[in-house]
Amino acid sequence: MAKAPGLREEKKQRTRKALIEAALLLFDEHGYEATTTAAIAAAAGVSPATFFNYFASKEDVVFADQHVYDEVLAQVFATATAEEPVTDLVFRTIGAFATADAWSFPFEHPLTSVRARLLASVPALRAGLLLRNSQVGDTWARALCETHPELDLPEAATIAGAVIGGVQAALHANLDDHGRPRRPEAEVGLRAIQAVMQGFGNVQKA
Repeated sequence: MAKAPGLREEKKQRTRKALIEAALLLFDEHGYEATTTAAIAAAAGVSPATFFNYFASKEDVVFADQHVYDEVLAQVFATATAEEPVTDLVFRTIGAFATADAWSFPFEHPLTSVRARLLASVPALRAGLLLRNSQVGDTWARALCETHPELDLPEAATIAGAVIGGVQAALHANLDDHGRPRRPEAEVGLRAIQAVMQGFGNVQKA
């Protein structure tokens, strides 16, 4: 059983989450470029110096949960075997991503949608997302190759890249002119994965 965090660690986690929440709310209200790190710190009730104890920049706040991907991949592939079909393994990985406790906010939380809108609309963040998605894809592809030796690295990279890129493209296309999701994001993401893994000829109209 995992050891419960001590009081000091709990305080650090609360402060970190408060900074993320304050930043996303300010980005949503005032815009990413117009929001300063000092404003984020003030909204979270901490000093500017404390902000930089947790994050190096505004961009780092938006990508605060990036570490979760590596953690989830490590957990999933620790129990993966060559007997588990690749398609099942991909869906299990996506399910683990969606339900991981380590995210700052649940998938259905309003601030998750705020983050999605930022990633879709702010050029610097879109560039950062592409880089980070590429890194996640590389890690995922290597793990797939280790578990399923019948896959070479280009094949595994194609699977990981198609899933990651497909979900991101689907979520972006699901946003209306005001950056709000037209349909539930979990539903859109799942159908994107199904389209990639089952083949486009099998996609049924919802």
